[in-house]
Amino acid sequence: MTMRIVRLFGRLSVAAFALLIATLVSIQFEQIVARNVSLQRTVNSTRADIGVLREQASKKRAQIERLSDPEGVVPEIHDRLHLVSPHEELIYVKGLPTAAPSAPER
Repeated sequence: MTMRIVRLFGRLSVAAFALLIATLVSIQFEQIVARNVSLQRTVNSTRADIGVLREQASKKRAQIERLSDPEGVVPEIHDRLHLVSPHEELIYVKGLPTAAPSAPER
């Protein structure tokens, strides 16, 4: 009888220890998965940022090339500095005035 109780206690102890190990492994696995998901989001965000920065860099390079050419810088001088050559004039065109929005009918 005593031997049966000891055997039963031993089996229960082994089962409890196996359950404890399985629980700890599953908790660690969940933490790793959560960390991987977070890192994947960060990587995707960084890739999107890189794409935006590459596009901006491309536009800046095109602007540098355009402004490096003496003929390409003339429109910029007109727009920013409002300077003209001796035989040029700047004409400012305004859009037509828009009608004020009417009050809603009741």
